[in-house]
Amino acid sequence: MPDNDGRNAVDGPAMHDSGWKRVVLKLSGEAFAGDDQLGISPDVVRYVAAAISEAVAKGIQVAVVIGGGNMFRGAQLSQGGMERSRADYMGMLGTVINCLALQDFLERLGIETRVQTAINMSQVAEAYIPRRAIRHLEKGRVVIFGAGLGAPFFSTDTAAAQRALEIGAQAVLKGTQVDGVYDSDPRKNTTAVKFDRLDYNEVLTRGLKVMDATAVSLCMDNGLPIVVFDLMGRGNILRAVQGEKIGTIVCPADA
Repeated sequence: MPDNDGRNAVDGPAMHDSGWKRVVLKLSGEAFAGDDQLGISPDVVRYVAAAISEAVAKGIQVAVVIGGGNMFRGAQLSQGGMERSRADYMGMLGTVINCLALQDFLERLGIETRVQTAINMSQVAEAYIPRRAIRHLEKGRVVIFGAGLGAPFFSTDTAAAQRALEIGAQAVLKGTQVDGVYDSDPRKNTTAVKFDRLDYNEVLTRGLKVMDATAVSLCMDNGLPIVVFDLMGRGNILRAVQGEKIGTIVCPADA
């Protein structure tokens, strides 16, 4: 079957015996910095790559969207006086740096990987083509989506939701620095209450920090589950991609 356009790719994934069959893993750029404010921690990227490789070995199709907050944050640069669109494009380029780092560590583990970007940069990555991405996933490759949606004013959270819908993923898994969604910041409020399950409307009306409102609305309109979990907890990435109960799941109220 041709690899260049994916015309023979299936319309959507089948359910895996142990949970999800195809997922989008959303990683924050800040997590890639480890204990530092900026840059890339090889230890963190190595940990993430090893967890993804375990998931691939179990037959789970994994696509990844990475933020760029460890490099640039468009909104913050804009607040400092930079024109917002230009600042956002700088942030998109920062995500590609993270994509290439993860690709390197994955391929060191023998995992075939493709980086696809929403901004054309053919010397380092493929252009984003949904059907090609699906074919890569079906062949057991990890696909890493970079440069967000290629347009300013959209977050990488929204990019993760959009890409998940386009490639027929069954869930968006958001790795964060806390173990789920709380009614307030658990790092500042010791009495914060954790939610095991939420519906989209509650997230939006209460302004809970799951993903930005555009991303949550996209998932709500299409019934796409969101799982929020502690990225660095030992074994958590594999548990999340296998569909195990972990963190907080955001889904339709009647699901």
